[in-house]
Amino acid sequence: MTSPPSIHGTVAPGFEPVAETFVENFRRRDELGAACAAYLEGEKVVDLWGGFRTVACSGPWTEDTLVLVFSTTKGMAATAVAHARSNGLFEYDDTVATHWPAFGQNGKDEITIRELLAHQGGVAAPRRKLNPERIADTEALSSMLASKRPEWTPGRRHGYHSFTLGWYESELIRRTDPAGRTLGQYFADEIAAPLDAEFYVGLPDDVSRNRIAEIDGYSVAEIVTHIRQFPWRMVLSLLSPRSLSSRALDCFEIDSPADLDRPSYRSVEIPSGNGIGRVRDIAEIYGMLATDGGNLDIGTDTLDELRRPANPPRQGPEDLVLKTESAYSLGYSKPSSNFRFGRSTAAFGTPGAGGSFAFADPDEGLGFAYAPNRMKPRLWDDPRERALRNALYDCLD
Repeated sequence: MTSPPSIHGTVAPGFEPVAETFVENFRRRDELGAACAAYLEGEKVVDLWGGFRTVACSGPWTEDTLVLVFSTTKGMAATAVAHARSNGLFEYDDTVATHWPAFGQNGKDEITIRELLAHQGGVAAPRRKLNPERIADTEALSSMLASKRPEWTPGRRHGYHSFTLGWYESELIRRTDPAGRTLGQYFADEIAAPLDAEFYVGLPDDVSRNRIAEIDGYSVAEIVTHIRQFPWRMVLSLLSPRSLSSRALDCFEIDSPADLDRPSYRSVEIPSGNGIGRVRDIAEIYGMLATDGGNLDIGTDTLDELRRPANPPRQGPEDLVLKTESAYSLGYSKPSSNFRFGRSTAAFGTPGAGGSFAFADPDEGLGFAYAPNRMKPRLWDDPRERALRNALYDCLD
């Protein structure tokens, strides 16, 4: 094996075990390239990067490397929605159809924004598989989303809207924003630019591709080896292409999740799954959400909403897509019986395919983010990420 380049970055005094764990990920946990960062009460206490940016091990991961974070994107999308709500574009308890009348067809007229963001709307799967051309056709995509018939009675159950959620969020912003911006444009203008942060939903043409980490997807053999890491009922459901799990999780004309790293998919907006950015900037945003909002222009009442425990659907926490218990609120994942993070149910964040995860812990005033470019088959709690998170909390105890 080729030895990885040197690990770079800084940790504040007392956080040296996080750096040691980061090194151990390369020595013992098959890391290729990665970054990890944490902010505590507004101060950066961890900022680490290292390994290879390229699959061929020909280029190092640098301080300014950008990486695709898959569903960790959902947290940044939810932050854009929170900003829009805080600035008076809508209320969480408005019906979606109030702002997007076409959405109200086929039994969706009473769905609230809060229910939609909690994955309770029943619109987890698109009506057909999508490619970059169909995604880029905003009006056609909007029409398809609006005409979707719910898979279950909205509000009674929930199921992971793995990709559709972000497009519904984008339509909500587009139809309430006076400038008519998409979610990616809104995030760029209202959140990234004021913070001088680099995180893109829809990668601009002027960003050098040499800064972007190449994604090393997992093999069929790895999936088979790690099959017990997934809920067994989800695995069985995925064997049928007509199942809700298959239609929700496999909605693109691609062969594997790593194919979302293709330039054609990078360039379009998939606000639930194709965000590309610097890991430290994600951590900094969560650090602001975990404290007083910093420079995010998100008010205290909205921050309080984000910190409330998840309100499960009326028929319980079983996820109809993932086939296990889960918890969601306002576009974020919340701690659940199967996925515990943070000190309490005040925490919120989103994990991504392949191992990335970022979250806010208001009890500690902590924002954390980790992302690799070598994917591993897990829903959450990737061993590399979990080891870093545990080391971080050990430093806080």
